[in-house]
Amino acid sequence: MAPVRGDGMRGLAVFISDIRNCKSKEAEIKRINKELANIRSKFKGDKTLDGYQKKKYVCKLLFIFLLGHDIDFGHMEAVNLLSSNKYSEKQIGYLFISVLVNTNSDLIKLIIQSIKNDLQSRNPIHVNLALQCIANIGSQDMAEAFSNEIPKLLVSGDTMDVVKQSAALCLLRLFRTCPEIIPGGEWTSRIIHLLNDQHMGVVTAATSLIDALVKKNPEEYKGCVSLAVSRLSRIVTASYTDLQDYTYYFVPAPWLSVKLLRLLQNYNPPTEDPGVRGRLNECLETILNKAQEPPKSKKVQHSNAKNAVLFEAINLIIHNDSEASLLVRACNQLGQFLSNRETNLRYLALESMCHLATSEFSHEAVKKHQEVVILSMKMEKDVSVRQQAVDLLYAMCDRSNAEEIVQEMLNYLETADYSIREEMVLKVAILAEKYATDYTWYVDVILNLIRIAGDYVSEEVWYRVIQIVINREEVQGYAAKTVFEALQAPACHENMVKVGGYILGEFGNLIAGDSRSAPMVQFKLLHSKYHLCSSMTRALLLSTYIKFINLFPEIRGTIQDVFRQHSNLRSADAELQQRASEYLQLSIVASTDVLATVLEEMPSFPERESSILAVLKKKKPGRVPENAEIRDNKSPVPNSHSNTHNNAQTNHASSTNNTSASNDLLGLSTPPASQSGTLIDVLGDIYSTTNGNSSVVNNSKKFVFKNNGVLFENDLLQIGVKSEFRQNLGRLGLYYGNKTQTALQNFVPTLQWSAEDALKLNVQIKAVEPTLEAGAQIQQLLTAECIDHYTGAPSIIISFRVNGGAPQKLTVNLPLTVNKFFEPTEMNAESFFARWRNLGGEQQRAQRVFKALQPLDLPGARNKLTGFGMQLLDGIDPNPDNMVCAGIIHTQAHKVGCLLRLEPNKQAQMFRLTIRSSLEAVTQEICELLGDQF
Repeated sequence: MAPVRGDGMRGLAVFISDIRNCKSKEAEIKRINKELANIRSKFKGDKTLDGYQKKKYVCKLLFIFLLGHDIDFGHMEAVNLLSSNKYSEKQIGYLFISVLVNTNSDLIKLIIQSIKNDLQSRNPIHVNLALQCIANIGSQDMAEAFSNEIPKLLVSGDTMDVVKQSAALCLLRLFRTCPEIIPGGEWTSRIIHLLNDQHMGVVTAATSLIDALVKKNPEEYKGCVSLAVSRLSRIVTASYTDLQDYTYYFVPAPWLSVKLLRLLQNYNPPTEDPGVRGRLNECLETILNKAQEPPKSKKVQHSNAKNAVLFEAINLIIHNDSEASLLVRACNQLGQFLSNRETNLRYLALESMCHLATSEFSHEAVKKHQEVVILSMKMEKDVSVRQQAVDLLYAMCDRSNAEEIVQEMLNYLETADYSIREEMVLKVAILAEKYATDYTWYVDVILNLIRIAGDYVSEEVWYRVIQIVINREEVQGYAAKTVFEALQAPACHENMVKVGGYILGEFGNLIAGDSRSAPMVQFKLLHSKYHLCSSMTRALLLSTYIKFINLFPEIRGTIQDVFRQHSNLRSADAELQQRASEYLQLSIVASTDVLATVLEEMPSFPERESSILAVLKKKKPGRVPENAEIRDNKSPVPNSHSNTHNNAQTNHASSTNNTSASNDLLGLSTPPASQSGTLIDVLGDIYSTTNGNSSVVNNSKKFVFKNNGVLFENDLLQIGVKSEFRQNLGRLGLYYGNKTQTALQNFVPTLQWSAEDALKLNVQIKAVEPTLEAGAQIQQLLTAECIDHYTGAPSIIISFRVNGGAPQKLTVNLPLTVNKFFEPTEMNAESFFARWRNLGGEQQRAQRVFKALQPLDLPGARNKLTGFGMQLLDGIDPNPDNMVCAGIIHTQAHKVGCLLRLEPNKQAQMFRLTIRSSLEAVTQEICELLGDQF
């Protein structure tokens, strides 16, 4: 029976049906293996296959691959289908190539030639298939091979509209892989003018391309603004019948409208041409007017399309932030959505109003909706909408409504979702401090926070209230009285005990005149909480007790008894026992004057930016309005308080120094909450920089012995790295932190590693967002595969702009030296020296003698060798001062054994380093990496 000709491919349909009818995995595999054997015999048989048969068998292979099975043949037959003139055969050929052919395949040159032939075809269907294949593969090879043809297709007057549309999208795909593919000069103007094309599909695709190009080079493509405004004006003023082919549920070209509005958000409001600005404002007004019109359809698609254009127009109004009337109108329109029954609309309205609240033109208009927003915070069913309501209340708060908003947030905090409590605590603390006209109110708010949500009050919050009380004498007595009353509650959160212990230790004397808060009453109240607290809080309370001896000499004996009790206990906490013992001796030995000097009141803290705001910015990067009025810093209060055996000046200096260390915007120097390990070593090496717009960093030897650290830091940017390696594979996390109060624009990290080196060390890097918000931290992941031994290390170039100024450029070497792929190897003495003798050839050994960097530090040298990645072998060398190591460098191509011997000369203060390995290049590189490092 003759096979069925046409697109039906009955044989394929039968095969798919058989697979679906299989009762078990084994039956499926058996059927697939049978089919693979049949296809393989057909391809290798003497009988020539026609196009239909090739297409059918290639389709079956594609289906088998999509089921999760490996396919190792049929590629050539798929390539042959590309030369067919039949659409269905050519389509299947391109589909197979897009899915299965690797860019390193031997057939890639043949494929590129077939694609070039189709690009020159007069048949637009063939051209489109070729463009789609290029875009699907989207590799560097494709970008380089077709960097000339595709731009010509895009701007040529002879190209059909459907091909131009595909060419624009294909070029966009290749641009994301290889930004250099886009030609400059006269091409810029020709690409921009695609916005005037008569075909709406071409304009839609071109707008996506131009938007990507603008983000890369805004200055070169700024001519697109006037054309985008003109095209947008024609769309919004047209009726749905004028653009019938591109009207979606009575909304003219909604997708193109959204793309044009987003394109315009890459630039500031047009000021050079008043006509363009006026036309843009008319467009935005028209969109706002249309939002007020009765719906032309009750279907959800109509409202979705209409609202998509509206919200993007409002985003552009917010971005421009120059037309007061438009901002107020946008706010009023969003206010209507707050009561809409659609949850998504309410969420988007709250989100947009958060941005409007930061504008001087629309802030008052946003405040008019305060009651509705408070109801949303309390009554909404969706937690994400409630969180947006909290964000909006935070953004709209000012001196006129601060007390009301803070009180409402406190009331809601008692029943708030656990997922948003910590963020709410931070926001309440910031608002209370920023808008406090009476600091007794601020103290009440923070103590209420601890009472209501003590588990979510971070150290930054309770540190901060202590700083403010210490810095403001007028509130110290009130704080002592209020915290004393709070401690009398039967159930008292540990954070309240910390605040109470600190404040009463400093200012308890201010309320000691009242019999209800006499010295002994204060002491007994605090000590009644002692056994319920953690070790850190107990240490703070012991410091409070020694302060009490200075403030209240009449209770010295009682407190000394407590110190004796804790000194004599066989406590599991040696630090507490030692602290109690030292405080006891201090109270016995020191005279009254000496004790008063050592334990005098804490000095005021320096005024710097509040760390609470930095914490909130890290939790919500890009969503926190500036709070410039909040000034101060996070200082390690408990440490300052507990180190009472230092005098006051030492305490102050200590707190100031710790302040600078803890004022780390990214929190890279402190361990995460899980305590699973520090991301960045607090003593991490910081690479040197140079002044000016370009900073070349070349100091990667600091990271030869460590995987985590601060890779780079200046006034603008901090870069941390955390990495892990296993055999020939590695993974790095780069953490970019913006240390400024403004966003870093056009933020682009680019890997610098030659194509030749990439054949030995393949590094893949994930893209990051082009904007790094103020105070925010973003992560970029890199993967590395060691294919063969190599020298040096790749670097990364970071370019960005600050406040639209001159471009900044930094070059940072990555910690990807070849020793990162070491596997430590255990050996006994016999095996080590046997191997050592075998590697004694001239080409296999390298030696260096060098002066020690500092007085000989043998334990430090041992630590460095361990960090280098090799196994430090003890008891091998007859000289106990000598250090020997063994390791294997894993590459995909082979494994390289390596031995090391480091011999110190204590009299001469010198080292002799000897390296032996099976490859000369590895021997020299290891010696180079370790030389002069001890």
